[in-house]
Amino acid sequence: MLNLLRFRKLADYSQHPELDSGEAISGAAAYQKYMAHTLPYLKDAGSEVLFYGKGGPFLIGPETEQWDVVLLVKHQSTAAFLAFANNEGYLKGAGHRYAALADSRLLPIQPQ
Repeated sequence: MLNLLRFRKLADYSQHPELDSGEAISGAAAYQKYMAHTLPYLKDAGSEVLFYGKGGPFLIGPETEQWDVVLLVKHQSTAAFLAFANNEGYLKGAGHRYAALADSRLLPIQPQ
């Protein structure tokens, strides 16, 4: 899965107040909380983070479109991804992701 991520300047926990620490944090900091929570569930699902890096403007693409982070995660299968994405433990912390992101894209990709 190729993830393109754009962070909010300040995290917005209004939809997930149970995860709000009460202190204002950046979207990037909220996403780090999400990753810390999520990595054990990814590992349990047999998935792995292949790449996590800083994004930026496209060389070829819309000049107005820019992504803060590019993330590439390898999943064993679509079924394994769906099992991970629906895991109750994972879902308890997924609100950090929603609080963190202003916009995102998730593109399933496969080797040929």
